[in-house]
Amino acid sequence: MAALTSPTAAGRPPKPAGRRRPRVWRGIVGIVAAVYFLGPMAFSVLFTVNVPGEGLTLSSYRGIFGAEGFGSSLRLTLELAAATIAVTMLLLVPALIAVRLSAPRLRVLVEVLCSLPLVVPAVALTAGISSVLQWGPDDFADTPLFEIFNSAQNPGFPVVLLLAYVLMALPLAYRTLDAGLRALDLTTLVEAARNCGANWPRTVVQVILPNLRGALLNTAFLTLALVLGEYTVASILGYRPFAVWIVSIGGSDAQMSVSVSVLSLVLTWALLVLLATAGRGRSARPARRTRDSAATAPHTVQETS
Repeated sequence: MAALTSPTAAGRPPKPAGRRRPRVWRGIVGIVAAVYFLGPMAFSVLFTVNVPGEGLTLSSYRGIFGAEGFGSSLRLTLELAAATIAVTMLLLVPALIAVRLSAPRLRVLVEVLCSLPLVVPAVALTAGISSVLQWGPDDFADTPLFEIFNSAQNPGFPVVLLLAYVLMALPLAYRTLDAGLRALDLTTLVEAARNCGANWPRTVVQVILPNLRGALLNTAFLTLALVLGEYTVASILGYRPFAVWIVSIGGSDAQMSVSVSVLSLVLTWALLVLLATAGRGRSARPARRTRDSAATAPHTVQETS
């Protein structure tokens, strides 16, 4: 005899429908968090649109794109961010893969080296860079290194600032990539790809990197946020990326400075939402397919004697 049983009947009995108790403390925590995070943002927006004598106006936002130095500082920051992301990933991804596959005992050493920028203040790092830049041209005046020192300090694209950003991004990038590699059975993936005839570059590009997509996106976002908000190193070295430009324009036009800060914050949030959506899309599709297949699957047939 065949008996049809539903999946819910085969599992635990459903819980009795009861009235949920209101969680007052959740609402209190939500209100406190909203006031803490959204309060300064709301007052900043109010400060930018409320002009004494004119009322509410968007003149401070309309004048952003025509302000002197806005385009050049934003372009320099975006170029530095893209270069920092590329250099950091090219430096860390092959190194971490090699350490995890070939020399796992060196993992602690790599972790310590990548965490060193956390214990070195940005001011001390900048003081060291300034000292090297000062004595370098004097000692290497008659050598090809003189041109290298000069080109590294080019205001159009300061390589020395890029190197400083890469150092500052190492702790964040290492933690994110290491967490992504820990979630993978890297040895099995590599052995399977190699047994299928793939060489090492193809194994890394077509097998390992797609499985590290979430970690790579998180690394890119954290590095981008760091470069967008970094002020100390660029200001002391005398360069003018976007954060330094915002502070400098605040002395002459406070409303425009706050308007640019609000727009940069909205841009950062938009990138965070985009990153979360991109990382969630791939993992949500199999879950949706599984849920749909479970809903349309025929009932279990049990044979009974």
